[in-house]
Amino acid sequence: MDDKIKYEMEFPIHASPQLLYQYISTPSGLSEWFAENVNSRGELFKFIWDGAEEQAKLLSKKSGERVKFRWVDDEDSSYYFEIKIQVDEITKDVSLIITDYTEEDELDEAKMLWENQISDLKQVLGSA
Repeated sequence: MDDKIKYEMEFPIHASPQLLYQYISTPSGLSEWFAENVNSRGELFKFIWDGAEEQAKLLSKKSGERVKFRWVDDEDSSYYFEIKIQVDEITKDVSLIITDYTEEDELDEAKMLWENQISDLKQVLGSA
């Protein structure tokens, strides 16, 4: 198995942390921007894109703050992806911090994918 590299991205978003949390932690919220369809059974989330299905396990969540998943394919590894809501203490500006892992030669592609998905999220939120 190739070693994946960890990367982080930050996206400013004009929305309340409470509202954002609904979009990153619930199947109905995630299906608005992250995948075409999302189902969950307990901690297991099923994401569907173009008929292809990927499953991820919810590792942890903190209300109004963050969710952390691990793809079932990566089960024997320490890889995960995390979506964290960050609020600047002074300006109260809200950002989403994405932490993810990818193959080194796929980094640009992986980042572009997140950029597209966050762009969809912003449209859904009306904050584009």
